[in-house]
Amino acid sequence: MIAGGHGDPNPNTSWLDSRGMWLAYILGVLAFHVILLAIPFVTIPMAWTITNLLHNLAHLYFLHSIKGAPWMSTDTDSCSQLTHWEQINDGEQFTATRKFLTALPIILFLLTCMYTRNDNDHFVANFLSLIVVLLPKMPQFHGVRLFGINKY
Repeated sequence: MIAGGHGDPNPNTSWLDSRGMWLAYILGVLAFHVILLAIPFVTIPMAWTITNLLHNLAHLYFLHSIKGAPWMSTDTDSCSQLTHWEQINDGEQFTATRKFLTALPIILFLLTCMYTRNDNDHFVANFLSLIVVLLPKMPQFHGVRLFGINKY
């Protein structure tokens, strides 16, 4: 049986190219941010920093830590050692989906800097999280495991 049911051997990545995914993704981030703003003791700069940090943490975990596909696939061997990011568009670099997933943390970082008025503490935390999320997205790091992290 083919994994996707629609003839797609690796539906782990095909949903990222589906219609409306980008809008749903942005609306999900905005909804999370609005929920944070609804909490009485959370200030606006803190809400932006929490949104940015949790978004980048989710990116790091779901795109760069989890390897393989969550279901049986006909090409299990080829994707079992690849992270979700490395599987997107069969490893082709600079596709529209990859550009979107790279640009969103940058845009979120810039918005966070603007709303925190470049406060040093917020800036350092947000900048470090941005670097940690952007480095694995670079083409030079495709298939590279730094310090043996996520090797197996």
